[in-house]
Amino acid sequence: MSQLSTITSSTTDNTLSGKMVFLLALGAGLSVASIYYSQPMLGIIASTFHARVGDVGLVPTLTQIGYALGILLLAPLGDRFDRRRIILVKGTLLALTLLLCGFASSWHVLLLSSLAIGLVATVAQDIIPAAATLAHESRRGKTVGMVMTGLLAGILLSRVFSGIVAELFGWRSVYAIASAGVWLVTLTLWYVLPTFKPETTLRYPALLRSLGKLWMEYSALRRAALAQGLLSIAFSAFWSTLAIMLAERFHLGSAVAGAFGLAGAAGALAAPLAGSIADRRGPNFVTKIASALVVISFALMFVLPLLPVPAQLVVIVISAIGFDLGIQASLVAHQTIIYALNPAARSRLNAIMFTVVFIGMALGASLGSKALETFGWTGMVVLATVAALGGLVIRLTTRSGK
Repeated sequence: MSQLSTITSSTTDNTLSGKMVFLLALGAGLSVASIYYSQPMLGIIASTFHARVGDVGLVPTLTQIGYALGILLLAPLGDRFDRRRIILVKGTLLALTLLLCGFASSWHVLLLSSLAIGLVATVAQDIIPAAATLAHESRRGKTVGMVMTGLLAGILLSRVFSGIVAELFGWRSVYAIASAGVWLVTLTLWYVLPTFKPETTLRYPALLRSLGKLWMEYSALRRAALAQGLLSIAFSAFWSTLAIMLAERFHLGSAVAGAFGLAGAAGALAAPLAGSIADRRGPNFVTKIASALVVISFALMFVLPLLPVPAQLVVIVISAIGFDLGIQASLVAHQTIIYALNPAARSRLNAIMFTVVFIGMALGASLGSKALETFGWTGMVVLATVAALGGLVIRLTTRSGK
């Protein structure tokens, strides 16, 4: 182990080097990317297993449900045990489940392994509180924003990677390559991270019961979680249906669908900026502006039927940049809010918020697929706009600093 010190919540920025921030960001990005690889490949996967459009949405839906369950049931352990050890165990399991998914020989095995990937991909939610603990309070927003840049870039660039690799080498190769990447970064983090002193001695049942107490105690947590959850419904509805829509309407393949992630990845640059603004102006200010941007970006797609095909694609790209930027900035600001509530419960606070977020993601994947199948792309746009508007209303009715 390269560092023998034990880290507590009082540790300053001196502990957090630029290289360590990069590794934490890379680890978060590769871990969370695992739950999004399937989205641009849904058309190919559906062909492999002869699944219907409505049914193939189960793949991302189960992965999001697994992620929500993993956050709820596993992420709180970060307050009870050494986060460095947790990262090693969960990272190893994630590499193994990715291999299982890649070698799935039946539809049911694919669905079960997709659920399992979601459960252990929550190692990303152990990495983020670790970064918050290592950072000085005056730079916590910026530091979390930098790690979130890696996480959010992983979400968006995962689609680029999987779309291109699946078209060139098949969808199974995507999971094999991803497994190797996760295993490598997990071992590196095990080597460079210090040990973390547990923040609580609560046993596991009491630890889970404390989640309900924290939810009831902090109204700021409830507002942050619900607002980000609604924005996540819109986010997931779009990305879970984009590949199918592009194939049906524009006859475009998985590589092009994945390339749309490049547009969204531009929004990941907003994360450090959002964190810095949150440090100076307050995170509630950031959430209001960011949520409004998400609503406007989705509403912009209502003009698609009025435009020629090339212009429609341009508008979709512009919308993707806008809503990804807004959602990512809002997420960093919401994390800044909840991490300040109770330093000794950061993993549990993070678990509560992200459980709600990924319930939203699962709902978005499921409802988005049904909306596309029943009402077409306009139905998906209505769903996303209404959900984002709900998140904006919560932030506009929140007092400053909450």
